[in-house]
Amino acid sequence: MTLMRRQSLVTFDAPLCETIIDAPKPQGREVLVRIERCGLCHSDLHIQDGYADIGNGKRLDTTRGMILPFTLGHEIAGVVEEVGPDADPALIGTKKAVFPWIGCGQCQDCLAGDENLCAKNRFLGVAIDGGFATHVLVPDQKYLLDYDPLPVNFAATLMCSGATAYGALKRLVDRPRQRNLLLIGLGGVGMMGLSIAKAMFKQPISVADLSAAARDTALKNGARFAYDPAEPDVARRILKETNGGFDEVVDFAGNEKSMAFAVSVLARGGKIAVSGLMGGTFSIPQVQWIYKRMTIEGFMTCTLQEAKELMALARAGKVAPPPMQEKPMGDVQKWIDELRAGHVVGRIMMVNP
Repeated sequence: MTLMRRQSLVTFDAPLCETIIDAPKPQGREVLVRIERCGLCHSDLHIQDGYADIGNGKRLDTTRGMILPFTLGHEIAGVVEEVGPDADPALIGTKKAVFPWIGCGQCQDCLAGDENLCAKNRFLGVAIDGGFATHVLVPDQKYLLDYDPLPVNFAATLMCSGATAYGALKRLVDRPRQRNLLLIGLGGVGMMGLSIAKAMFKQPISVADLSAAARDTALKNGARFAYDPAEPDVARRILKETNGGFDEVVDFAGNEKSMAFAVSVLARGGKIAVSGLMGGTFSIPQVQWIYKRMTIEGFMTCTLQEAKELMALARAGKVAPPPMQEKPMGDVQKWIDELRAGHVVGRIMMVNP
């Protein structure tokens, strides 16, 4: 029997610790993947905490239905080690990225291809055990994606930071006016968003982040302009420099200040796609909403079809890898703490020996 080592959540709002069990035996169309890389995502922090901040001192409970010990991590790539009796045995030994946003397969959202909207989802590392481990059990072989010739770490991070950024950016495609684009928040998803946006849009791409290091990194990776949202009168300067503001904005931070900044620099008739989960609340005067004729759309993760589109774009060489650092899987709690403290630029990829 294969032993499975996991960096487990054993108590909410407490450090992860290693647990060892027998690896699960795949049934039906299930596949067991030996994990080579798993990316660290900001949403892992919310799951560890057991709540998300919804503002005004209120919290959204994220512990419902979770059974401890639990394995976080959803940006997964590895090698198929074993398959169920109804899966293709030729998969054994192949290198795959794992699409983690898996639904129940039976509700109207799943049947329409929108598994990422499923209320009874089986998201890896969110609802069922994920990738901070030596192995992960994937519910169906259809969630395995070929990634050759991409590096394994890049393939893994495409499954969340890439998928989230691509899905959010896709909500801005084919709008009537596309003079410019602003990306707010340059964490792992924001940096990936910059790389993907260069392949999807022709207009100049600007970025905004409180971190000077993140802004400098973005400028070196293709951003035309970089702004500090905390700079005095920055919104007024942006409106002047852009001749009325940004037609399209993606808020990869998703907090009160980032949204206030997004609205302040949005052009009339513009759209904001919000995919960050830092939390809090946001309000806007109704008359301003109507006066600016703005659109705001919330977005999280993407569909399996969109993940395939993104993977094809990357495999064609049209998306450059974002800044990444590889660290030992056993040190995941250390890097969770570093991410929480705001000391990480780009993506941390956990590596199994």
